[in-house]
Formats: sequence, C-alpha cells, structure tokens
Amino acid sequence: MKPLILYDIPSQLPGSYWSPNTLKPRFVLSYKELPFETVWVEYPDIATVLKGLGLAPKKRPDGSDIYTVPVLSDPNTGALIDESLEIAAYLEKTYTAKPIFPYGSEMLIRVFDSGYLDNAHPIVRLIYVRAAEILNPVSAEFFRRTRSERLQLPWEEFSPEGPKRDGDWAYLEQGFNKGETLRAKSGGEWVMGDTFSYADIIVASRLFWYKRVLKEDEWARIGSWNGGRWAKVLDKVQQECHLA
Repeated sequence: MKPLILYDIPSQLPGSYWSPNTLKPRFVLSYKELPFETVWVEYPDIATVLKGLGLAPKKRPDGSDIYTVPVLSDPNTGALIDESLEIAAYLEKTYTAKPIFPYGSEMLIRVFDSGYLDNAHPIVRLIYVRAAEILNPVSAEFFRRTRSERLQLPWEEFSPEGPKRDGDWAYLEQGFNKGETLRAKSGGEWVMGDTFSYADIIVASRLFWYKRVLKEDEWARIGSWNGGRWAKVLDKVQQECHLA
C-alpha cells in the first residue's frame, strides 16, 4: 500500500502540526493505522499548491475564492479530497477497518460537527493571537492580516491584556461548561457512550489546538475546568489514535 498524502500547515512547534482542521484527518489516519506522509504548505502558498493539484476553490460569503487545507491525496485510488469531514467519510468508505462512524452514525455526527464545537469549545480571539505566535514568519504575517481583514479589527485589538482578555476567558469557560453538561449525558467515556467515533476526534482536535498554541499555564487553566475533564478527554483520544 502506498502512503496517503496529507496537506497541512507547518509551525515552529515540535512535530509541526497544530491546526484543528488538519488534526482531524491526522487523528483518523493514525486511528485506522493507515500509512501517510505530510506535505507542509505555508499559508501564502496554499492557493498555488491546491490549484496545481486541480482542486476547485470554495467560496467566501462575498463570493470570492478561497483555498483551504486539509487536503488528502490517495495514490492507491487516485482520489483527491478536501475538507476534514469529507476526508473522514472517504477514509471510512475506502478503508473500513476500525470504523469511525459506527452503527450508521455518519449523519448524526455530521450534525454534531456543525452544531457542537462553537457552542461547547468556542474560538476566541486569544486563540488566534497564540496561533500566530507559533507559525513560521511568512504564515504568521498572512494569518494576522487575513484575520484582521475578516473581523475588521486591528490585530493589536484582538485580545489585549485587560477586560478583552478577561472576556475571552469568561466566554471560553462558559462554553466548556456547556460541553460538560452535554458530555455528562453520554453515559460513557466517549461521545457515543462506550463506543469511540469521529465525534470524539472532532472534540479532541479542538482541544489539541488549544493545547498546542496556548501557553502552558493557559492550557493548564482549561485543563482544570470541569474537574479536569478536558485534559483527560484529549489524553484518551490521543491514546486511542496513537497520536502524541
């Protein structure tokens, strides 16, 4: 079997991976024990590289084109897939061992993917600030500029120390409390009770993003919430997927 190829965004961190969207297929590939290689693409080069692969762009709300990773290339079948959820669905259909959508749960997990994260584990501007700090210079400049344009906010005002930063932490903790309320209803160690699924990878990928980009004391703060629930959740998924 030829190794699959995952297109991802590099960083200055050990191992380089950090992005929550590209972490999802990385978790799936590791869980299914599929051989894969990574092609690292800096932010400003994504459009050029994906155009070269023949991928069509997505559309922003204003109608302009945008190219994003993850992208997965499978030399065994010739398939080229983008978007993390579609990559997961492809891998499940093509490589059926160790299912990630058990008991016909793909539709429900798709709904979970679109509705759970931003309520239970929201993105706050502090996360963007910390993400820019771990990127390579060429990607960091691109990241800061495009996020400022998207939110129509000067970068210096994203999450300065003081009331805005305190507000980020309060909003983040409120979201995690919602996640804890939902998590308690699973009746087991996984989202689907006693059965591991892609839903757990969705949660872990967001948590892993926090852990990778935040400062150590900031992640420890999150890890202490809800009786230490979230650090344990991430650790269990990493063990299940053999991904450090």
